[in-house]
Amino acid sequence: MSLTLYDACVPTLTRALENLITVLNKGAAHAEARKLDGLVLTGARLFPDMFPLTRQVQIATDMAKGAVARLAGVEPERYEDTEQTFTELVARVEKTIALIRGFEPARFEGAELRDIVLKSPRGDRHFKGQAYLLDFVLPNVFFHCATAYDILRHNGVELSKQDFLGSF
Repeated sequence: MSLTLYDACVPTLTRALENLITVLNKGAAHAEARKLDGLVLTGARLFPDMFPLTRQVQIATDMAKGAVARLAGVEPERYEDTEQTFTELVARVEKTIALIRGFEPARFEGAELRDIVLKSPRGDRHFKGQAYLLDFVLPNVFFHCATAYDILRHNGVELSKQDFLGSF
């Protein structure tokens, strides 16, 4: 049995985002239990030149929804990037999961060879579908999910590796 691009994409991204919800919910619970302003955590960064937690979540969801749409041959849905609170961030991730799950496997037929072009201020990036997913999207989604985890962990939220990995 071969692994399809759908199999490598939709379940993997869904799992990463579901685990991100767990991490965000633990962040919200931490802030509430300690009577902290949740915006302090959602605005936190690991280092001054890095994006805050809110942007890490926005990028992870943008990468995920963009990948599924592009590989399915459609234009990605755009979000406004206005989230600030844990509740808003979790809602964004849930919306992204629902969107991703809405794509049927048949939409991915031939996606491994589909031409993907990403516009960038540094110039267009050209990929074939498989390389786009495996070499660009998955590393980026995991990077931003891990960075969101790291921001919260650095700020005292009790998280474990299992929160990031999820259950098996």
